[in-house]
Amino acid sequence: MESQDVRNAISGILVVDKPVGMTSHDVVEVIRKGTNIRRAGHTGTLDPRATGVLVVLVGPAVRLSEFVSAADKRYQAIIKLGGATDTYDADGRQTGQPAFAPVNVTESQFDEVLQRFVGEIEQTPPPFSAVKVHGRKAYEMARAGEEVELAPRKINVYHLEVLEWAPPEVVIDVHCSSGTYVRSLANDLGKQLGCGAYLVGLRRTKSGRFTLREATPLRKLQEAFVTGNWYQYLIPAAEALAEWTAVELTPDQVEEVKHGHRVPAAPDAKPGLVRGVSMAGELIAIMDLTASEDGTPEWQPKKVFYS
Repeated sequence: MESQDVRNAISGILVVDKPVGMTSHDVVEVIRKGTNIRRAGHTGTLDPRATGVLVVLVGPAVRLSEFVSAADKRYQAIIKLGGATDTYDADGRQTGQPAFAPVNVTESQFDEVLQRFVGEIEQTPPPFSAVKVHGRKAYEMARAGEEVELAPRKINVYHLEVLEWAPPEVVIDVHCSSGTYVRSLANDLGKQLGCGAYLVGLRRTKSGRFTLREATPLRKLQEAFVTGNWYQYLIPAAEALAEWTAVELTPDQVEEVKHGHRVPAAPDAKPGLVRGVSMAGELIAIMDLTASEDGTPEWQPKKVFYS
C-alpha cells in the first residue's frame, strides 16, 4: 500500500474518455477512489449525455485548473432539426412545433446560417444549466418552475463545419472557446433556420491540447486501479501547458521557486507567463517576468505546483 507521502507527491493529468450517463463529478469521484488521492478535479463539465475528452487534474496539478479550464474545446455535435425543447437537448420537454415537423432546409441553407455563428458572438446559456443566478443554479430554478433570465456572454467560435447531412439530423464539428454551450448553439441555429433544432448527441474530441487519442476509456482506467498500474496513464502536469514557453530551472532554482522566491532571468527574456520546469521536465511553477530593484530581469513565481 502506498504511503501518504507517496500519494501527496503524485501530480499529473488523467485524460478520460467519459462514457454516457455519468456526470463529470461522478468521473472525478471514481478517480479519487481509485487513486486514493482526494485532490482531483476536472477542467470543463460535460453533461451526462455527452461523451469524450474530460481532463482530470490529480494532486498538486489541480492548481493548474484556471489555466487548463480556459483552453479551447472541440466537439462533434448531432443536431436534430424540426423541433425545440426547454433544455435545448433530447432530455427536455418539447416546445413550439411538433417534434417531427417537416424540415424544408437544404444543406447549403443550413451551412449559410451555421457560418453566421463563427467569430466572437454573444450567447445566452440554457435555462437548464449550472450558471448561478443570485447564488442559485439556473437548473434548480427552472426545475422549480421559476422563470430564469440569464445574461448573454461573449464567446468565440473558431470553426463550424457540417460533417454529415442526414436530415432531420445533422452532425457538425464545433471548435470554440471555453464556456460555450453547444446546446444553446443548436437552439439558436434552429431559431434562425425557422424550423427549430435541439442537441441529441455530443462528443468532446479535444480539450486544450488533449484529444481522444490521449484519452483512456473510464472502464480501462478502473481496471488499472484494481491492478495498480494506473500510473501508465498519468500524464506529466507540464504537458497541459506544452505550448507555453518553458524555462528550465537548476536544482537550486527549483528550491528557491518552491518557496516563492525570484530567480534570475536571461537578459533577452520576453514579458509574459512561462512555465518553470525542472531539469527532469517536471512543472514547478507558472512564472512572470519582473525586474529587481536594479532593473535586472527576474522570474517571479505566480503559482507553484510542486512543494
